[in-house]
Amino acid sequence: MKKYIYIVVSLFMACTDVVDVDVPTAEPRLVIEASLDWEKGTIGQNQTIKLSTTRSFYDLESPNAVTGATVTVTRESDGEIYNFADNNNGNYTINTFDPVFNEAYTLEVIYEGESYTATETLLPTTPITKVTQSRDNGFLPDALEVNVFFKDPADETNFYLLKFKDRDDYFPYLLDVSDEFLNGNEVQLFYEKSGDDEDDEFQPGDIVDINLYNISERYYNYIRLLISQTSSDNPFAPVPVEIRGNIINNTNSDNYPYGYFRITETDFKTHVFVADN
Repeated sequence: MKKYIYIVVSLFMACTDVVDVDVPTAEPRLVIEASLDWEKGTIGQNQTIKLSTTRSFYDLESPNAVTGATVTVTRESDGEIYNFADNNNGNYTINTFDPVFNEAYTLEVIYEGESYTATETLLPTTPITKVTQSRDNGFLPDALEVNVFFKDPADETNFYLLKFKDRDDYFPYLLDVSDEFLNGNEVQLFYEKSGDDEDDEFQPGDIVDINLYNISERYYNYIRLLISQTSSDNPFAPVPVEIRGNIINNTNSDNYPYGYFRITETDFKTHVFVADN
């Protein structure tokens, strides 16, 4: 596949050079989005796993949802198998899942004669103790920010993921945290928005959904790399590298998938910004 990029150089006069760029292509790979999150206060029965395939960077029209796969999750201690139903749109769902803390669960996806598996342990999550708003904890003077508080358990090694989702934004903001220097203490983390003018900042009436997850060290390392590669605004930053999750192809190791199998409890809070004086 070839694409043409036009570069305009302005000196004393403008000129146009045509650069012939060879854009590499690759065979589609399976993408498995398998985040089983058990929200505190619920029984965790409703879960969804999404399957799709990669496609060309320039091809935004071709459908890439995967249908016809077999998706199961097995609890290792007793062999209980949970079958996820194919919704024929790339979503595979179940409403009878039974999450149990500190139990290992194995995901298996069978697609086009190949078996993909991963195993994770369901971790309980530290509860959020308080959510507040302020204007003096962030990087921007006088900008509104939301603050999240939780107590890190002592004498444990913990890794956390926080997800902040402004209901007016399409994508959430993710924050990875290790308790290496926070062990046993109250943790306070904040999130503020920035932009070219004050209208891009949080305003009274804005609503933010907040999730706190305890995650495995392996997932912490995975999401940390993913965040670093997707959050840089530096045009001279290193070229992103391929990030592989914990799911393996048992049939053909060269045809590995993208994505990660995560299973954890989450504490969920909503904050509505109010006017302050």
